[in-house]
Amino acid sequence: MSESDTTFAGPTLSDIENARARVAKAAQVTPMESSRYLAEIVGSPVFLKCENLQRTGSYKIRGAYNRISSLSDTEKAAGVVAASAGNHAQGVAFAARELGIKATIFMPIGVPLPKLQATRSYGADVILRGHSVEEAMRAAAEFSQATGAVIIPPFDHIDVVTGQGTLGLEMLDQVPDADTFVVSIGGGGLIAGIASAVKQRAAAEGRTVRVIGVQAANAAAYPPSLAAGEPTQITTSPTIADGIHVSKPGILNFEIIRELVDEVVTVSEADIARALLVLLERAKQVVEPAGAAGVAAILSGQVHDTGKTVVVLSGGNIDPLLMQRVISHGLAASDRYLKLRIMLPDRPGQLARTAELVAEANANVVEVQHTRHGKGLQISQVELELHIETRGPDHRDQVIAKLRDAGFELRVEQ
Repeated sequence: MSESDTTFAGPTLSDIENARARVAKAAQVTPMESSRYLAEIVGSPVFLKCENLQRTGSYKIRGAYNRISSLSDTEKAAGVVAASAGNHAQGVAFAARELGIKATIFMPIGVPLPKLQATRSYGADVILRGHSVEEAMRAAAEFSQATGAVIIPPFDHIDVVTGQGTLGLEMLDQVPDADTFVVSIGGGGLIAGIASAVKQRAAAEGRTVRVIGVQAANAAAYPPSLAAGEPTQITTSPTIADGIHVSKPGILNFEIIRELVDEVVTVSEADIARALLVLLERAKQVVEPAGAAGVAAILSGQVHDTGKTVVVLSGGNIDPLLMQRVISHGLAASDRYLKLRIMLPDRPGQLARTAELVAEANANVVEVQHTRHGKGLQISQVELELHIETRGPDHRDQVIAKLRDAGFELRVEQ
């Protein structure tokens, strides 16, 4: 593909280079960190592009700033409006403030408090409307029609894609000989921009690079859309990766991804939780679930033979309560957190004996629930629920075997 290819739907390399000068007024150059832990899994060097450390906590500021700065004076005077539950809201609010433009953001009722407070702190007028992003988007469209405010879309606009493409150029500056880029996908704006940048830059240098997209399995619209040859609406399931919870690809994004992205893989909720935990422990990075999807793909064995690999940590805006739950799921997915239900005779000493066996197995009990009122219990029985820290799958199996060998009837909870 070359810049003169008139059939290409995305931004040209010169478009992205020009956008870079604009975006640099608002976005920081974020760190690029190497990861020996992930390199051992992949079998080649792995680097983490830390957009979780970007201003507003995600890459979204790039596309938002590029789009808003490209508006005409008349459009700027009318203000901008957007709908989002998080990162896009903050990106638009921050960009509008930097450019001296009024921003109105519609967010769903029940949006996490840190995201609501952050958006307001950037000077936007935040209106809570509806119980989903879709309802908030409808309200934003009505507001735009009534006031003339310009809608800033989260991904499906050429200016937004071009702005996100500046991240691709930045990554190549930091790792010039990178072979593969692993990027999470929601609507597709980020990977469309990155792929446009890195593929064209590599082609100009006479070499090729790979781009791998990663979606949450519970909201994976791209695999069926690519198979059908057109953007396809899917029915999604809840996912902790709310930043990439999109039920239909963007029209522009789809065309670019179909042409430039080499592969799209999906990761489970457990994969994402485990990745977030690995990033905390090994890389010392606080990353939101959507931002950890690329690492999840590596941990689940779906990224291999890739040469020098760059993984984008696209955001770090995670609610502390969600982080607490995700860490628990990550520990469980890594076989380091064991939840057991044990039926015990209702007589003195049984709880102490159970705790003694767990201690003998060198495991640590972190929570205990003891009840005589569980469903299916006999009058002479009690149910004990134990939450136990273990050191991995082998240790987990040793704890279970220790209790079963002592004659206890137990059930392992997932």
